[in-house]
Amino acid sequence: QVQLVESGGGLVQAGDSLRLSCAASGSAFSSDVMGWFRQAPGKEREFVAAITWTKNTYYANSRIGRFTISRSNAKNTVDLQINSLKPEDTAVYYCAKAHKLLALNWDEYDYWGQGTQVTVST
Repeated sequence: QVQLVESGGGLVQAGDSLRLSCAASGSAFSSDVMGWFRQAPGKEREFVAAITWTKNTYYANSRIGRFTISRSNAKNTVDLQINSLKPEDTAVYYCAKAHKLLALNWDEYDYWGQGTQVTVST
């Protein structure tokens, strides 16, 4: 049973930074792609970033620059660093895992965490 547990969300002010973490358990971690998605109220879930087991990184165009995804294959964790947070970053952020070398679409992912809320105030 694969489990993904996110942490690190919270209420922050615009301009702050936040580091989200995701701990994976229950299956081999190193060969699967890991991704972060987010979903704001009333909006569809959207891709934020993905990282392969060889640590190649991919970002949604609008996320380049402020978002950094990283992973530790030894610790089975994947992190998302978000800098210069904006109110429009407010969303539930989800960690996901796919039995693929690369996946950029939400429907390619096999496992999801429960999500962590990020709220950015002005």
